[in-house]
Amino acid sequence: MNDPVRPTDAELATQPETGTGQLGLDLGRRLVAEALGTCLLIIAVVGSGIMASRLSPDDVGLQLLENAAATACALIGLILMFGAVSGAHFNPVVTLVDRLLGTISTRDTILYAIAQTIGGCAGTGLANVMFELDAINVSTRTRSSGALWLSEVIATVGLLLVIHGCVRTGRASVVPFAVGAWIGGAYWFTSSTSFANPAVTVARTLSDTFAGIDPASAPMFIVMQVVGALIAFGLVRFLYPHDHSGSTDA
Repeated sequence: MNDPVRPTDAELATQPETGTGQLGLDLGRRLVAEALGTCLLIIAVVGSGIMASRLSPDDVGLQLLENAAATACALIGLILMFGAVSGAHFNPVVTLVDRLLGTISTRDTILYAIAQTIGGCAGTGLANVMFELDAINVSTRTRSSGALWLSEVIATVGLLLVIHGCVRTGRASVVPFAVGAWIGGAYWFTSSTSFANPAVTVARTLSDTFAGIDPASAPMFIVMQVVGALIAFGLVRFLYPHDHSGSTDA
């Protein structure tokens, strides 16, 4: 970057989480990376939830600690793995905000979200099978209240500000660790345990385990995540003004 503290959209478009990868690969390869990354992320979320329930059946707090630690660590590894390939979004609201900020095209935004959701659902099935459950095991775990919805807004806003706050101040290399730390921490300080991801939310409806969510509860979680994304978009524009030259057109 010519000026790390004030990167242009063209420069942001190659960074992890704010663009489509430094390698400049074709769309097909990037979609595979997004699907595979989200798949592995969900395997970590659901698989560690099942394992935690079995290892610590009488201690919900310890289960949450185990689930949060595994998810945070896996997320760090996955962003390091795929950041240069596809941008390592693994999350439709991350992609949506990047579109609103002009660093990814509309076509790629739609296809990224589809790939992320398909990959997430595949990951849930694989996690279920790894623990000798039915591949599709629809959740009955109700998560529906104003407090949970507010938590999703806060978790999503915080996630997106962590990403853009790092990248837009010349610290893109710490994004994997900052994102992992935020998600790991938000498991504990939000009552919803910080889904903050529509693809993850859909995928977690397919596992009736510790990490699951009843399909009837999922739509409001997703709505609140989108609300959080829109708030974060406004805050990013306000707090991190920069040169908008070189933005990606539709």
